[in-house]
Amino acid sequence: MSAAEERRSDALLLAGIAAVFAIAHVLTNGRYGFHRDELQFLSDARHLDWGFVAYPPLTPFIERVSLSLFGVSLVGLRLASVIGQAIVIFVSGLMARDLGGNRLAQVASAITVGLSGLPIFEATEFQYTTFSYLWWVLVCWFVIRLLKSENPRWWIAIGAAIGLCLMTKYSTVFFVAGLLAGLALTRARRWFLSPWFYAGVGVALLLFLPNIVWLARHDFISYTFLQHIHARDVGEGRAEGYWKYQFLLDANLFATPVWIAGLIAFARSSRYRVLAWMYAVPVLVFWVNKGRFYYVAEAYPALIAMGCAAAEGWLARRPTWAQRTVATAYFTCVAAMGAFLLAILVPIAPDGRLRDFALKNNSDLREEFGWDDMNRAIAAARDSLTPEQRASFGILTGNYGEAGAIENLGGAYQLPPPISLTNSFYLRSYPQQQPSTLIVVGWSQRQVDREFTGCRVAGHNGNTLGIHNEESDDHPDIYVCGPPKKGWPEFWRTNQRFG
Repeated sequence: MSAAEERRSDALLLAGIAAVFAIAHVLTNGRYGFHRDELQFLSDARHLDWGFVAYPPLTPFIERVSLSLFGVSLVGLRLASVIGQAIVIFVSGLMARDLGGNRLAQVASAITVGLSGLPIFEATEFQYTTFSYLWWVLVCWFVIRLLKSENPRWWIAIGAAIGLCLMTKYSTVFFVAGLLAGLALTRARRWFLSPWFYAGVGVALLLFLPNIVWLARHDFISYTFLQHIHARDVGEGRAEGYWKYQFLLDANLFATPVWIAGLIAFARSSRYRVLAWMYAVPVLVFWVNKGRFYYVAEAYPALIAMGCAAAEGWLARRPTWAQRTVATAYFTCVAAMGAFLLAILVPIAPDGRLRDFALKNNSDLREEFGWDDMNRAIAAARDSLTPEQRASFGILTGNYGEAGAIENLGGAYQLPPPISLTNSFYLRSYPQQQPSTLIVVGWSQRQVDREFTGCRVAGHNGNTLGIHNEESDDHPDIYVCGPPKKGWPEFWRTNQRFG
């Protein structure tokens, strides 16, 4: 077999591995319901703009395409996430190949990434982190291709991937800082003199420019949002376990020696040392600033690829029996950990013990239940109104999940568009015809009594399966109230929410 034929054969094998993971997710992604974050993306997809309060515009745009193709379908709308994860798995194997790994290293890299916690999770829901993960893995691969080939045209691909990443998640700037630090602190600094480097910078900025304009026109509201969310996460302890979950979820636990070996190999390589800085800078910045563990998950596939290539080289100098023993032990342990993670993160079973195990250990899956029950309860509260009240009523929600559920799923109950003060709903849902009666969900008794007139409990929020989640535990009551005590303009001005 020629070298070219062998490369094609290896690529087909990697594509097959990625396809197996993709099929598994497609078969299970329709089990439960939408996560609250997905409902927000769906709503933003119906109101496309060059920016949104909580994130840049690319993810809602992707969802708009999926919505046009599949309608409001769990499997259809999550298909883009599945494809993104499959590409990550495939590219992880290609990175191992470009770093000198043969078939064993390529397969080990692809399977290890596919059986790591964050890549598994990113294919189970439609999240902007799914696509930022994909873009940054592509950046890492393109940087490897640049450093290996010395072909400056790779800067165009790098710039395009960075631009897409910036249009997906703002914290990409910390990963870019790692890339720039790696260039400045290694012999790769010579690229600063290349016009192709600045062409890549231009491509990235051109792609990001529409969102920069949107941010400027909206007083950089997303910066205020990020400050609020960071303070909330630190205050609620969500930033705890930063290092622990790097090992448990950002990469497969049994791949720890591999990715550490990859980091060391990058650091020792005069050619590829940039990749070590691309990992170290964002990881340390987020640690110092109390970021959450998954903020740096996309840095691990490149480490795993390099570690697999290095491990394969180390094994090649050992006896055949030792090679087989180590490889068998590694794949067995990674598969066992992967199976455990799949049982927690993937909605494998519609009911029974396996479902109960997943719901007990995965709060995100618990949030996929109860939206239809909520809409039904709101519809019942509407039907309890007098004809005069129904002539001028609105539905006010407390969070973006409730607003998204009403806008995207409430049509089955003839519910009107929601009124919400959260994130980008705040910018577009101010009622032009101000209702005199409000059905309020997601607010506490104390909050509604402070803001509105004549409130009464008109129903209850929860789910028929008795699954405990944010809606059932934190927002159990639905109220019917009169208009805001301060009037609509003052009420809207003083109650903006971020979540």
